[in-house]
Amino acid sequence: MAPEIERIDPPHVSDERTSLVAWLDFHRATLRQKCDGLTGEQLVQASMAPSGLTLLGLVQHMTIVEWWWFEHVFAGGSSPQAFQSDEDPDYEFHALDPGTTEASLAGFVRQCDESRAIVERTPSLDALSVSQERRTRDLRWVMTHMIEEYARHNGHADLLREGIDGVVGD
Repeated sequence: MAPEIERIDPPHVSDERTSLVAWLDFHRATLRQKCDGLTGEQLVQASMAPSGLTLLGLVQHMTIVEWWWFEHVFAGGSSPQAFQSDEDPDYEFHALDPGTTEASLAGFVRQCDESRAIVERTPSLDALSVSQERRTRDLRWVMTHMIEEYARHNGHADLLREGIDGVVGD
């Protein structure tokens, strides 16, 4: 049995860094909770026709987004992107094998842990991204953007989960 996913409400009063870290972790846990208790077949089920969006596709997409913004852009890391295909730019949304769901969820958790480590070892939210790809960003911008990205996709996950088994919640 998988460990229970702990989702902690962000503090109502805190400094900026604590608030950004708490909201980002809240949204990461929310996505995991939307997948909790589902089978591999359910995680690859597109429940909102005509969209092909799935919970597994969202998890794999957010694994890439975590990697892109924290590890690649901000920290300038050289590790390869997961779920990459030269033929399909949206491969992470289409690589939907029910047998890979546990590995994909574990990969998501590992990538979130790496992102957390990058934030923890960065002394200031004013620190600038190593990669100059497109434009320089500070850590504050990256974290705020990630919260926005999760908020949008967690809305999708809400609808997908409700369509799969009727479970609703925030």
